[in-house]
Amino acid sequence: MIELRSNTKAIAVGLGKSGLAAVRYLHSLGLKTAASEYKKQITAEEQAVLAECGADLELGGHTPEFFADADLIVVSPGVPTNLPVLNAARSRSVPVVGELALAAGRIPVPVIAVTGSNGKTTVTSLIGHLLRSSGKQAFVGGNIGTPVLEYLLEPGETEAAVLELSSFQLDMAGDFRPDIALLLNLSPDHIDRHGSFENYAEAKRQIFVRQGSADIAILGADDPMVAAKPVTTAGTVLHFGTQPGCRAKVEGQQVRLEPGFGADGAVESYDLSATRLSSLVNAYNAAAAILAARAFGCSADGIQAGLADYQPPMHRMTPAGEINGVCFINDSKATNIGAVQAALAGFKKDVVLIAGGRNKGGDFTELIPAFRQHVRQVVLIGEAGPDLAVAAEAAGIGHQFADDMRDAVRKGFALAKPGETVLLAPACASFDMFDNYEHRGREFSRWVGELAGTNSQDTALNR
Repeated sequence: MIELRSNTKAIAVGLGKSGLAAVRYLHSLGLKTAASEYKKQITAEEQAVLAECGADLELGGHTPEFFADADLIVVSPGVPTNLPVLNAARSRSVPVVGELALAAGRIPVPVIAVTGSNGKTTVTSLIGHLLRSSGKQAFVGGNIGTPVLEYLLEPGETEAAVLELSSFQLDMAGDFRPDIALLLNLSPDHIDRHGSFENYAEAKRQIFVRQGSADIAILGADDPMVAAKPVTTAGTVLHFGTQPGCRAKVEGQQVRLEPGFGADGAVESYDLSATRLSSLVNAYNAAAAILAARAFGCSADGIQAGLADYQPPMHRMTPAGEINGVCFINDSKATNIGAVQAALAGFKKDVVLIAGGRNKGGDFTELIPAFRQHVRQVVLIGEAGPDLAVAAEAAGIGHQFADDMRDAVRKGFALAKPGETVLLAPACASFDMFDNYEHRGREFSRWVGELAGTNSQDTALNR
């Protein structure tokens, strides 16, 4: 645990949710606080928090002079870790840490931490839901919702902290140690930040390195990248998937929990067929969450009840409508190659795929097998459209370019046959055309709704 003294000067680098939470938390401990932000303007909310904490502020960059008397530097997840001012501070033996390192040893309840390339938010929110449906009070946050340092200001009567963690957060996790840690899967992502897939994967695996013998590590057994290298943990390792030896076995729309958790060592079976988790992608997510919740001590009845009424987060295989037998699905959160592969795995060769955006450093040729097996046509948008077209041509499937999301939805519908699916799964970031992936997903759903209305009017006129 990092020692904090009242005469310490701490600088938060980068504002936003995490940076503001760091300033507030450090101020609550009696430290002198400051913030350095590369943007030239900040919001009124940010200004109010800094004023309340008496924090000095630097805008428009990070200068050596501002950091000269720092005793501690807390770096927000989105800030590059190799900034010159940070390297200079390290050379002076000034601690440069992330929010998890600061929280390490200070979280008053057991921690369940979830990472992976895809499915993190669904699994994190589902674990929290299963805990609550079993009568346990849980905080859910981290990389989603409330930052962990914000939680530490008012932890309340919680019995567990369920945290979604990104590679950026784990890169600077320090002595952070989760009681139950999950690595769902690994596929190339954020290469622009980490420099290589190996560095990215190693950051993800940091979730296990501080675990002790009483802790639990949960791994996705079907993921080749997870299986390629053993994780470093002193804890008990459990697996989920379809492979032999998995404690949580995915069998179609069922998850079977192998003996060891139930009464008298009985096998437990969880039915997903009538839930919002019945797709192949979400069956894996459910298996991971069930295993974590059961390991934490949740009851089988509570878990089944939680599965029945769980509502997955938006923009993750979210139905957007049906027009003349053509289904539209919004998977805008599929921002990397692995997410698209996982989404397509649940279909036969009956998909018209809408893909494209800003490439995050992925190799689109890795999509060729999935294109061949599951996709009939591709509609391409954004900066990466031409690169994805090369992959489509190599897979032997047709493609068209669209000017915007409205054009993409209309072209997708025109290409699709009754019984097929138009799937938005971009394999890219959204920032070339949209504010974020949520904005992209909302636009997709909006234009599907507009098309449905137009089509209904045309049908009525032709009666």
